[in-house]
Amino acid sequence: MVAVCRATTLLNYFVNSLVYILVVSSVEFNTTNEFESLLELPRSHKRPKDRVKSVTHVSVKDFGAKGDGYTFDTEAFKRAWKIACSSSPAVLEVPRGETFVVGPIDFPGGCSSKVAVLISGKIVAPEDPGLWEGWNLRRWLYFHGVDRLTVKGGGTINGRGSKWWDRSCKINSSNVKLLWFNWWTNMQAITFHRSKKLYVKNLELLNSQQMHMAFTECHNVKVTGLKVTAPPESPNTDGIHISASSQISVKNVVIKTGDDCISITTNSSKVRLRNVTCGPGHGISIGSLGRNNSWAEVHDVLVDGAFLSNTDNGVRIKTWQGGTGFVEQVTFRNIVMENVSNPIIIDQYYCDSFVPCPNQTTNVKVNGVTFSNINGTSATIEAIRFTCSDSFPCQNLYLEDIQLKQALGEPAEAFCWNASGRSSGSVCPSPCFDMPFTSTFGTSARHSSE
Repeated sequence: MVAVCRATTLLNYFVNSLVYILVVSSVEFNTTNEFESLLELPRSHKRPKDRVKSVTHVSVKDFGAKGDGYTFDTEAFKRAWKIACSSSPAVLEVPRGETFVVGPIDFPGGCSSKVAVLISGKIVAPEDPGLWEGWNLRRWLYFHGVDRLTVKGGGTINGRGSKWWDRSCKINSSNVKLLWFNWWTNMQAITFHRSKKLYVKNLELLNSQQMHMAFTECHNVKVTGLKVTAPPESPNTDGIHISASSQISVKNVVIKTGDDCISITTNSSKVRLRNVTCGPGHGISIGSLGRNNSWAEVHDVLVDGAFLSNTDNGVRIKTWQGGTGFVEQVTFRNIVMENVSNPIIIDQYYCDSFVPCPNQTTNVKVNGVTFSNINGTSATIEAIRFTCSDSFPCQNLYLEDIQLKQALGEPAEAFCWNASGRSSGSVCPSPCFDMPFTSTFGTSARHSSE
C-alpha cells in the first residue's frame, strides 16, 4: 500500500504542479497606466454624443501634492477625493514616477457617481510609528460607504511597517511599555468598509504595518492581479482579510507575508478564491472564529486552484473554545503543496495567546467540508490533522484524491480527534476518521454559485 501511495503521489504531484504552473504563467500584472474600462458607462441606443458622459480627471498634483517622497501629501489627497467624489463620474489619479507620503486618510462615500482611483505611482506611509500619535492606529487608507468604486493602476502601496513590527508583542513580548500599542493597534493598510460593487485590480502592496487589505461588511467585491509582499517574520501581516462580507471573488493573486495569505472570518459567505499563490505565510485560513465566546458563522466558501509553498499551514479552519456558530459548505480543491507544514488542518483548540486558554464546552460547529485533489509535500509528518471539539465534533468531512507525502519522500500520516467523514479515490495518507459518518450535505459541499 505504501509503494502504491508513493507512486500515485509522485505522478499526481508532477501532473498538478505542471497544470498549476501553466495557469499561473498566464497571469500578468498590468503595470501600465492605461485607463482601459475603469468606468463602465451604461449602454444606450442614442447617438454617441447623447449617451457618453464626460469623465472628470482629478490628479492629486492639482491640489498641491509634491510626490517627492518627503513632504506629507495627506491634505492634497483629501481635497482631490472630495472633488472626485462629488463629480459624475470621475477618476482620481496618483501619477506614475512619484512617491507620495500620506498619513491616515478617510475616503467617505456618498459619491455622485462611479469613482475610479488610478494608482500608477507610489503611496507610502510615515515610517516612524511615533508620528501617528493622535492619529487612528487601526486605519491608514480607509474607504467607507463607497459604492461602485474601482481601485487599480499598477502602482505600489507601501506601509513601511518594519518599525511597527519591532513594537509587536509577538516580536518583543518583554517590552511592557509598548503593550498599550499592541492592545489598540490592528492597523490595516487599506480598508474597504460597508461598500458595494468594488473592483480592485493590478496593485502591489508592500510591508503593511499589519493587515495589507481588509474588506469588512462589504458586498459584491472583485479582486484580481494583486501582489502582496512582506517578510516571513513580520507579525499579523495578513495579505487579504475578509470579515462580515459576501459575494467576494479573489483570483490571480500572489501573496508572500508573515501571516495568513488570505483569512476569512465571522459572518462571511459566498467567497470564491481562485488561482492563489501563497508563501511564505500561514496559508489560507477560515478563522480564527469564536474568540471571547463570540458567535461566528462562515458558509459557502470555495478555494479552487492554489499553490502553497513553505507555509506554516496549508488550508486551515481554526476556532477558539467557547465560541458558538458554524462553519459549513466549504470546499478546498485543486491545490498543490510544496514543503507545507500542516497541509490540511482543522483546529478547534486554537489559542493565539501568551497564557493557556481555558477548556470550554462550546465551540463553533464545523460541518460539511470537502478537500479534493490536493497534492504535494508536507514539512510535517502529519499531512492531515483534524482536532475537533469533544462537545461539537466535526461532521461530514470529505476527502477525495489526496496525495501528500513528506518533503523527503517518506509517507505522511493523518490524525483525527472527534472527526467523522468519508473518502473516495486514492487518499494518501489514509483517512483516520474516528467517528461514524452522518451525512446532512451528501458527499460534498454544494455552492450556490461557482
